[in-house]
Amino acid sequence: MTQTLRLGIAGLGTVGASVLHMVARRAEALTAATGRTITVTAISARDRSRDRGVDLSGLHWFDDPVALARSPEIDVFVELVGGSEGPAKAAVEAALGAGKHVVTANKALLAHHGAALARLAEANGVALAYEASVAGGIPVIKAIREGLSGNAISRVYGILNGTCNYILSRMEAEGLTFEACLKDAQALGYAEADPTFDVEGFDTAHKLAILTSLAFGVEIDAEGVSVEGISAIQPLDLTMADELGYRIKLLGVAQATEAGIEQRVHPTMVAKASAIAQVMGVTNAVTVDADAVGELTLIGPGAGGAATASAVVADITDVALGLVRPTFGQPIAGLAPPRRVEMQRHEGGYYIRLTVHDRTGVAAGVATRMAEANISIESIVQRRSAKAASSDPQGLSGQPVPLVLITYAATEGNVREALAAIDRDGLLAEAPQLIRIERE
Repeated sequence: MTQTLRLGIAGLGTVGASVLHMVARRAEALTAATGRTITVTAISARDRSRDRGVDLSGLHWFDDPVALARSPEIDVFVELVGGSEGPAKAAVEAALGAGKHVVTANKALLAHHGAALARLAEANGVALAYEASVAGGIPVIKAIREGLSGNAISRVYGILNGTCNYILSRMEAEGLTFEACLKDAQALGYAEADPTFDVEGFDTAHKLAILTSLAFGVEIDAEGVSVEGISAIQPLDLTMADELGYRIKLLGVAQATEAGIEQRVHPTMVAKASAIAQVMGVTNAVTVDADAVGELTLIGPGAGGAATASAVVADITDVALGLVRPTFGQPIAGLAPPRRVEMQRHEGGYYIRLTVHDRTGVAAGVATRMAEANISIESIVQRRSAKAASSDPQGLSGQPVPLVLITYAATEGNVREALAAIDRDGLLAEAPQLIRIERE
């Protein structure tokens, strides 16, 4: 082990530039904490001419990140390129194969190839560290893998995507549509030009798959995550949630059940009194339910250059201290194969908004179909406009009106069965809205 720890950084976007700044700014403190000088010696990025606000003149520039990963000039390869395939995957494999420690913020790479990369890291006796891959600056990986190692975890869930939380927060506070809030998020740089990966839940699903492996000691199973996004949420849903004592959040939820591990990402109603309901804007939050500590919630910045760089530098510090931990909390051979629980078997409360034809007997017909599917209704609200109520007090116009149901615990399969029957009865004017309720 040399006294100086030499870093090679691939990817000099917002996060990469922030890591460069942080390592330089905190040089004395990092040396004091680790007993080693930590320095960046080589870099790789697509554009040499871009001004990144830091002097790069003394660094060795590699056009090819794979060549950087293999270079004898570095001890640690910091991968900030992104993407589950291509240069990022090839460079990380090359670094691990060459006996280099790897620090990455790449959740997609880990979600799809984490097991294979962990085996490669173990075979070469090096670290594969990824604190920055989930929830930005929140140290949730360390909390679960190390801080809670004496606990049996039953559930981990959270707000893992700041773009979605920003959109839902704005929709709730200002009564705006999803489309209007998305446009603002793009203008502010919170959402990409193509926002699908964020707003349809795939980013959250990748992060959840990583947390699931850590929390429950199972192999990563990104394909086993049930995923729904927020694009179908309407202002009325947020208004009704508020009246019923809830807020709507896009949650990633992993839960241990007798049948296996549930992994699901979807819009969720959470009680307004809960800690996670207070998290607004681009902030992230992760809650862990464990036997010894009970409920533990970590809240903080889930994205951004400085926050993500903070997590990257924390991993670099561990490497400098010689801490090489099993990637997912235990040797890869000890991870159990995943036992998927299909969404149809999920059991919980539901918010169901039906747009029905405003005529006599519709509510009774809906209630009958729910009862036939063994679903108990906690509350039912029919929302008619003041104009419609005054002009048609008997409700005989047949015009579409919203009918909102809150159910007691029911299985997803039974709820879907009841909705299909209601549709066959010709009671629906448009597709139903279904939002799960996460109880504390």
